[in-house]
Amino acid sequence: MFDEKQLWKERFGRTVKELSRYLRYIFNGHIVIVMVFLLGTAAFYYQEWIKTLPGDFPAAAVIAIILALLVTYSPIYTFFSEADKIFLLPLEDRLSGYFRRSMAVSFFVHAYLLVMGLGVLLPLYAAVNDGNFKVFLPFLLILLMLKMINLLIRWKIQYYIETSVHVLDTCVRYAVNAVFLYFLFSGASPIFMLAAGVLLILLYLFFTMKSRDKGLKWEYLIDQEERRMTSFYRLANMFTDVPKLKDRVKRRKWLDWLLSGIPFKQDATFKNLYVRTFLRSGDYFGLFIRLTLIGAGAIYLISYGMGQILLVPLFMYLTGFQLLPLWNHHQDKLWVNLYPVKEDIQEKSFKQLLTGILYVQALLLSLAVLANGGWLASLLALAVGVLFAYVYTHIYIQKRLTGSRA
Repeated sequence: MFDEKQLWKERFGRTVKELSRYLRYIFNGHIVIVMVFLLGTAAFYYQEWIKTLPGDFPAAAVIAIILALLVTYSPIYTFFSEADKIFLLPLEDRLSGYFRRSMAVSFFVHAYLLVMGLGVLLPLYAAVNDGNFKVFLPFLLILLMLKMINLLIRWKIQYYIETSVHVLDTCVRYAVNAVFLYFLFSGASPIFMLAAGVLLILLYLFFTMKSRDKGLKWEYLIDQEERRMTSFYRLANMFTDVPKLKDRVKRRKWLDWLLSGIPFKQDATFKNLYVRTFLRSGDYFGLFIRLTLIGAGAIYLISYGMGQILLVPLFMYLTGFQLLPLWNHHQDKLWVNLYPVKEDIQEKSFKQLLTGILYVQALLLSLAVLANGGWLASLLALAVGVLFAYVYTHIYIQKRLTGSRA
């Protein structure tokens, strides 16, 4: 006999076990020390920035824009797998309890994010409201109610397969959430907040009525679940090998000009392979872009010259560390071992690529230093970055490369 409660326990327990298995690797590495340093630095400069704010600073608008993102982002964790669209689809009418538990778990995960977000932004609110921190709990309760409405609407949207419906839903909910939160943090009349809240309730009732004759889009739910787990596996893969990681390839034709300089000869085989992998496979290229932009933004916002220079190798370390899985990206492909190329050429090609990537990042980050720190600090940051890139790729990671090849 089918027991949806037992199914839920098995799926939830399996997922928690899987996450715990890799989280212990993530929070054991040097990356944690770097992240703690970066968070401490960010908190210090955030506090100093708040002290400089004028009394007419639009804190309510800034907080509303940021928190509306957290409130609107409302994925529901179903823990579905590929086989479920065959074996569970006929039992959809008997899974109501399963879906309620999924909604509850999703709510508590998002509630944690809201607590963190409100905790970070409340000092900004207090800075322009005479240091009033007593509103944290009332604000949090209102945010949680708002999040629950968003989750309910999001669940009904998952009865639609049309991408346009999903995009429109996200845009409308974000706009309504932002307006609601602006009224909340600006101290406007409760009538305005009530109007925005009623609009969200009407949206929920509308989609409930429209989706009454629709069935759940199982392929969409399974795809979303696989995407979330793939993102987590990709993160964990930066710290340990993850056999379950599914590779995603993007063509990125607009980057083909970067490949034109690679010669078509035997000793450039692995150079060609690694460059193409970096540009097209997984999230290596996107990760490099994101960390560079975040690093440049952090450097630009910091006015202390030595702090700017120190951030350059820190972000380069984060980038280099998270690009190391590129070395083992093709380790399970037997055809790579058939190349008539010496093993030392493979290592040399990988080091050349990683060094080049870090050199480019050092240049870009030094330009961010130049924008807010002057020529001398920029040149010093570039020199530190170039030195770090060489030491990191030719000395620091040597043991890991040799060990994984053995």
